[in-house]
Amino acid sequence: MAANGEIKVGSAAGRNGLPKIQTARQNGICHDDSGPTVKAQTIDELHSLQKKKSAPNTPIKGAQAAFATMCEEDRQKQQLQSISGDLNEARRWSSGGPTFHSGKERSDGSWVASLASLTRETGPKVVKGDPARKSETPRQVSHVSHHHYFTPAIDVSDSALKFTHVLYNLSPAELYEQAIKNEHGSFITSSGALATLSGAKTGRSPKDKRVVRDETTEDDLWWGKGSPNIEMDEHTFMVNRERAVDYLNSLDKVFVNDQFLNWDPKNQIKVRIVSARAYHSLFMHNMCIRPTPEELENFGTPDFTIYNAGQFPCNRYTHYMTSSTSIDLNLGRREMVILGTQYAGEMKKGLFSVMHYLMPKRQILSLHSGCNMGRDGDVALFFGLSGTGKTTLSTDHNRFLIGDDEHCWGEDGVSNIEGGCYAKCIDLSKEKEPDIWNAIKFGTVLENVVFDEHTREVDYTEKTVTENTRAAYPIEYIPNAKMPCVGPHPKNVILLACDAFGVLPPVSKLNLAQTMYHFISGYTALVAGTEDGIKEPQATFSACFGAAFIMLHPTKYAAMLAAKMQKHGATGWLVNTGWSGGSYGSGSRIKLAYTRKIIDAIHSGSLLNANYRKTEVFGLEIPIEVEGVPSEILDPVNTWSNKKAHKETLLKLAGLFKNNFEVFVNHKIGKDDKLTEEILGAGPVF
Repeated sequence: MAANGEIKVGSAAGRNGLPKIQTARQNGICHDDSGPTVKAQTIDELHSLQKKKSAPNTPIKGAQAAFATMCEEDRQKQQLQSISGDLNEARRWSSGGPTFHSGKERSDGSWVASLASLTRETGPKVVKGDPARKSETPRQVSHVSHHHYFTPAIDVSDSALKFTHVLYNLSPAELYEQAIKNEHGSFITSSGALATLSGAKTGRSPKDKRVVRDETTEDDLWWGKGSPNIEMDEHTFMVNRERAVDYLNSLDKVFVNDQFLNWDPKNQIKVRIVSARAYHSLFMHNMCIRPTPEELENFGTPDFTIYNAGQFPCNRYTHYMTSSTSIDLNLGRREMVILGTQYAGEMKKGLFSVMHYLMPKRQILSLHSGCNMGRDGDVALFFGLSGTGKTTLSTDHNRFLIGDDEHCWGEDGVSNIEGGCYAKCIDLSKEKEPDIWNAIKFGTVLENVVFDEHTREVDYTEKTVTENTRAAYPIEYIPNAKMPCVGPHPKNVILLACDAFGVLPPVSKLNLAQTMYHFISGYTALVAGTEDGIKEPQATFSACFGAAFIMLHPTKYAAMLAAKMQKHGATGWLVNTGWSGGSYGSGSRIKLAYTRKIIDAIHSGSLLNANYRKTEVFGLEIPIEVEGVPSEILDPVNTWSNKKAHKETLLKLAGLFKNNFEVFVNHKIGKDDKLTEEILGAGPVF
């Protein structure tokens, strides 16, 4: 791999002088020339060929009118006839593919297109045109074992002979049943939540994420040094897509979720998730916005589709692959493929990356933040990396929760992107986090937790499987959630940092340039594990407080943030939830009670009217006093007994900020460098 993150690949040569396998092609479609095809359209029919039939099957004649009153069974029959008609139309483009069952499953034909192969004649079908278009000549519908299915005229591959049950938008209760019956490691805990295992991967795999670099993304996306976007080409994406679709079509059943992103109705995105596990389906049921039955009936074609074949690995010998895991985004095709990881968070954050691309094109700012609203309608955004207190401080009993993680800031205000919350569970207690504790009930997914084998009571301190234990639940499980999850324009933008160096003040008021600088920096400091003897804090920078998910250059999001703050009169704040009186090991962490008092003063507006003075090096405006907070801790230098050590540590952190910002220095914002210069000038000055 090159230093800039690009992967260099070469051409593979044949081995041992063996002749290459030649595949016949016609109009760009591969043909299987291995042998004659079977004269059967289903596996059942193939088996029946061994025996003589005593009586022919009787087709059902006639079809219901499109808007006639009908029972649920007849409605499903008609939908299946529609699918059959869609597939019949598709035969002009490709032939061969699985037969789809419907129990309590939707069958509008559009997911048949979602499960279609695009390259092989011997694979699943491709549907062209409106997937909801009804066939003028409905095909035969037969009955077997109380299921409805259609019998398209296909006979060219084994995949065309099997049934694939599509379990469409199942309820949590139905998904519980599917998980308990079919997925090893799924249990109902004492609180009613569903405990599941995500397999070998218990967290995201950012080094295995790929984005197709093509004419759609070449100029728009952030590529190169510092970027999370590792490129792949269209052909490699199609190889992985085919592998995922083939795997899903090989299963007896797949789960399909049709849901929404973004509570702003004018900018809502329709998403479809095709997955192999009930765990994944329930997770996305909780995390995305759940459609009403009426919205589901009129859902139509999705704006974006995920193929989650995480139980099946990618081919490590495929170009651009560096492991058996690959998470691939194709923004031109509006598709995502997951191979080699069952960690459900890949779906959530993959869609967040998509929103980071789609929303700015509509002049809507996508944000990795928490968001709450006071009873007077004042909205606050909370940015912060892991361990900074973002979830704790944005969850406030005196304020309404709009969302805990992903938001949009558009022309009408803010909106939550998601329909649920994804909370960390390690060391969770009812006393510290009562809302999260109480949200872990029936319908909630618990990932990788450990529980008592008899009582099924969860031990949230246990790290046997992973420290990254999680709970995914619908946002309405939080008592003070604002429904729908929208609010007016923010009044305050709060950037949280857990500074383990102990030199940043507990609170600073930022001007616009400083807000952009610290937003782009995305700083916090983590304490290294003690097992290797390292006690020094380690600075962590993540652009826009979510570098792993952004698609455009960080300065573009920062410029949009500054423009919206200026237009709507929002104030920026830097709040340190870390150490005071010295670095980690010598000082002490700022008390949560003091931080809450600071946040309360920001919400009330009283901190705007305080008297301020400027610090050295970082040039931060710090208040002289805050009600309920000892005045001596507001300026960090007052809390250090060794002033020389304080100055050295302050300069050390300033140097880390400058080094981190080097990657952004050469990026111009706007038609000239004025804004870029303002941002650079807002950084530390030695």
